[in-house]
Order: sequence, then C-alpha cells, then structure tokens
Amino acid sequence: EYKYTYNKLCCKFFFQIFPKSSPMAGLYTSLRPQPPSSSSSSSQQSFFSKLLLLLTILPLSLAVFAFFLQWRGGGVDDPISRWSPEESHKFPGMDTSPLATVAHSSQSSDCSLLAHTNTPSFPYYKDWKFKLHPDLKPKICITTSTSAGLEQILPWMFYHKVIGVTSFLLFVEGKAASPDVSKVLESIPGVKVIYRTRKLEEQQAKSRIWNETWLSSFFYKPCNYELFVKQSLNMEMAIVMARDAGMDWIIHLDTDELIHPAGAREYSLRQLLLDVPSNVDMVIFPNYESSVEREDIKDPFTEVSMFKKNYDHLTKDTYFGMYKEATRGNPNYFLTYGNGKAAARVQDHLRPNGAHRWHNYMKTPKEIKLEEAAVLHYTYSKFSDLTSRRDRCGCKPTKEDVKRCFMLEFDRSAFIIASTATEDEMLSWYREHVVWTDKAMNLKLLRKGILTRIYAPMVIVQGLRESGVFSSIVLSAQESLSKDKFLASFESNSSSKAAASESLPSRKIGRNQHSQAARRVLAGSGSLFEFHVEAVPPQSPPGIDADV
Repeated sequence: EYKYTYNKLCCKFFFQIFPKSSPMAGLYTSLRPQPPSSSSSSSQQSFFSKLLLLLTILPLSLAVFAFFLQWRGGGVDDPISRWSPEESHKFPGMDTSPLATVAHSSQSSDCSLLAHTNTPSFPYYKDWKFKLHPDLKPKICITTSTSAGLEQILPWMFYHKVIGVTSFLLFVEGKAASPDVSKVLESIPGVKVIYRTRKLEEQQAKSRIWNETWLSSFFYKPCNYELFVKQSLNMEMAIVMARDAGMDWIIHLDTDELIHPAGAREYSLRQLLLDVPSNVDMVIFPNYESSVEREDIKDPFTEVSMFKKNYDHLTKDTYFGMYKEATRGNPNYFLTYGNGKAAARVQDHLRPNGAHRWHNYMKTPKEIKLEEAAVLHYTYSKFSDLTSRRDRCGCKPTKEDVKRCFMLEFDRSAFIIASTATEDEMLSWYREHVVWTDKAMNLKLLRKGILTRIYAPMVIVQGLRESGVFSSIVLSAQESLSKDKFLASFESNSSSKAAASESLPSRKIGRNQHSQAARRVLAGSGSLFEFHVEAVPPQSPPGIDADV
C-alpha cells in the first residue's frame, strides 16, 4: 500500500511537468500505478500482524524464564555471591575472614576448619580425587616431613594438586601419624604415607649419608639440627620412591609453604617446569615470607595475603634503602630462612643437600633461579606457633643453650620468650616483632615493592573448602573405617605403629646403636668424602653490613 501511494504521487508530479498531449504521454499508461488487490492486501496484513505478535511474545517469554531462573537459583554459581555486598569488593581474608569467625565460635580440632560449607562453588575441579590423565608431563612429586594435623595438611596438599603436583610422599610422626589423621591421608589417591617405625630407623641408620662429611656438622645435635638431618634422610628415601614411580621432578616443602608459580603462561607448576630447558637440573624458588596483619590468624592459607619479597626479586637499592623499615628491629630482613627451596629433576646419582637444595654425586647440577615464581612461607603466622615450637624442643631458654638448638637468631629469641614470658607478655612481643599493624608503613613498603599482595592461594584454598573437598575426604575415610574388614586391619596396624612410636621418640634419631656404629664408621673414614659440597642450611638474607 505504501508503494502504491508513493508511485501515484510520483506519476502526478510527472504529468504536471509533461502534459498528456506531449510525446511523453505514451508513458502514462505504463507508469500509472495499479491498486493492490484486496486478497493480497489482506494476506500481507495478516502476515505482519502475526510477526508483530511473535516479536511481542518472545521477549516477554524470555523475561519470565529469566525471572524463574533467578527465583529458583538456576543451579548457576556466582562467585561474587560468596561474600556479602559490603565486602564484595574484597578478596577473602583481606581484613576479616569468615573462617576466623567460625574458628572463634568452635572448639579447635582437626576438622573444625574443614567443614565450612558444602556449596559446590569451586571452579577448578569438582572431583576431590583429582583423577589426572596419566600421560600429563612433567610428573611432579612433593615430599615432606610433618607432624601437623588435617587442618593444615589437606589445604596444603590440595592446593598443590590444583597447580599440577602428581604425587606426595609424607613422612609422618606425632599428630600426623595418629590413626584419625593417617587413615584420611592414605585414602587420597597419589599420596604415600611413610611412618617413622623402627624398621625405617634401621634402614636410615645404614644410609651412606652417615659416612659422608657434607651433613656431618649437623649430626648429634638437638632440635632444628636433628630435624635437618631427619629431613635429609627422608629426602634420600623419597628420591628412590619418586624414581620408581616415574616422577620427573621432586620438591621438598614443609606444610607451611606453598609454591607460587608466577611467571608461567597459566597458574600451574606443571607449566612452569615444562618450560624449563632440558639441560637444567635444579630450579631455585626464592621464598617470600608471610607478613600477618592480625594476631588472631587461625587459617593462614585463607587469611594472609601480604608477603615480604625475597632479596633476589628486589633491586639492591630498594632492598638496602628500605632495610631498616622492613626489618623493624628484628635480627634479619626475614624472621627465618631466606635462601628459598629447590625443585630437582629426578635422575641418577641425585642426593639431598640439606632441606633447601639438591646435589648430584657425579656432577655439579646446573641450576637456574626463577625471577617471578616463589615459595610462600607462612612462618609464625599464628600466635600458637610460638608455643608449638617451644614444645618440640627441650633446650634450656638461655642464650648459650639455644645456639645448640636453633640455627637462626629469630628462632632463638622466640624460643626464649615462649619459655620464660607470660601469655600477655608473649602476645605483646608477638605484636611488636611479627604483626604488621602500622598501615601507613605497610602502604609505603607495598609501594616500594618490599611487600606485595598475593591472593591466588587464598582464593584456591577457600574455593576448595567451600566446595566441600576437605569434608568429603574426611567423610569418605570415616565410611571406610566403618567396614569390619578395614577396622580389623586398622586395629592391628595402629597397635604396632603405637608401639613403634613409643619406642622411637622423635628426639632420639641418631642415638640408637645403629647410629652409634655409623658415627664410628664416620670417624674412621678420614678425608675420603671431603670433596662433597656441604649441606645448605636455612640461611638469613643479606644484612645491611653485607658485602654486596
């Protein structure tokens, strides 16, 4: 109809210019518009009416469907909904953490921090068994010596599973070796639990390490020195186990340390090590140290986001220019060690070189130091760490005796305070030397690059907890324990392990008859092994008076 009207107007204008008597009159008939037939006009009207109705009903239907989904929840998980609106702009744990509230309101136990919520909100993995493809390369193994409980081991372990670790070798004693904890650990795929039994002690007493000089300066000393020797012996056994399991890389970590694989194309330790040149034998991860902002931290992995960067990741001018402010009157730049941890390629003749490095009997390993990746060390991140370290060591709280027990100056000071001060005095000392309460100074050091914020670990660990991963593991292990066959096996094994634990206290390593024999062999070996590089102990970063 519009076309007909338009043509009619055009024809009228045309014949005003060219009269009908003109030669152009012959065009009149051909240009005269024909009115549309009534049948075609009604058909077009019906079509456009139906189209208009469809375009009206379709968006209304979609709007109703969207409202229904929003009302029912829709099964769609929104990560932002995990936090309240007033805190939706923060990462969990920046100022307050819901886990801290839960911890304050509940009694402390192995599982008090595990069963937070069962809401499936973790985007990385839905299956806590982490069934990885067997052909994924490289295969990475982490070994540790621990006496911690489930509340620390499970977040530590599954964080590293997320970033690509394949296997875990856990040398357990104390709380970690108790039936309630060890049975949960044994139920996790890719985890091997090694108990400190008499058989293990006898096997390690025959190690060639006792006849070599690279670790001899740490033999037959208490506390940290004894732990250092024990870790080295466990690492030696872990190398054999990792090689038999077909692992490509091995890393020794404590359960208060997390690998931060920055610098890779994705947040993946597997990707980071995949990019390492094939001729490199060892990769050094400089360590960052946790800088807690509150004294009531309960779950460091989800409540601590501020870290002090390593000397290796700072310029010399920045490090020494801000050394006084960063040290805050403590003996060193870091509270504890500053020489990082290392990953070694599993190969023939590999050996530990202390808890922080690896070496090779047949060659000097080629190593590289990573420029962005780091080990996050959550040291003294909880106030209770003061007393737990004190309870593990039987040294006298004097300046002379603590030198026999601890390698680092801050550990010595902390042990004396924990052994001699009252609870209030310990808390005051902890706030002064460990807690970063000066927000203006924190901001200054953050701007200078001394301090940095790292949120990835806390987001991953909190996501694992909220998705019910940890509670699923505990429940699964409890269901297994309820079976009669498993219970019978459990009763026999636990009794033998308890007897072994009682007969082999943790402080007696190196003092049984086998170790005494090893000492005699060592004394008679002379200079046979003097060419070996000495073990690398935990070392503090460079001091202000260091020759740089």
